[in-house]
Amino acid sequence: MINFFKETKERNVSIDENRIVTWLNAVIKSEEKKLGEINFIFCDDDYLLEINQKFLNHDTYTDIISFDNTLGNLLGGDIFISHERVVENASTFGVLEDEEMRRVIVHGVLHLCGYKDKTDNEAELMRQKEDEKLAMFHVEH
Repeated sequence: MINFFKETKERNVSIDENRIVTWLNAVIKSEEKKLGEINFIFCDDDYLLEINQKFLNHDTYTDIISFDNTLGNLLGGDIFISHERVVENASTFGVLEDEEMRRVIVHGVLHLCGYKDKTDNEAELMRQKEDEKLAMFHVEH
């Protein structure tokens, strides 16, 4: 099950939840995983900064933090996304907000699938996987 929660008041986070769920199910299947329970929590910068400080001891803004509860091939976890960061990154990278939001969403799911992004090689593979899965969104719909 995929759940969506909004912990932000400043801007409306508007995503087509049904399309996202259909796409993410295809993404998960393409990685030969099974869906357990994934919660997406959309929030603002300050909300995510507090989580970053409290749980990861990082004093920086970020666009996403994922807490992995995956058991074997059964994906599960909580994925916190700063809508403010997504909007700013979309502007910085010259892409539509919806496209950047999908990239961040699938980035979180890929973390649950076991992909990392700490080293240059890991980050390069993560970007390739993001691009591959983003292309699936357009094919599926």
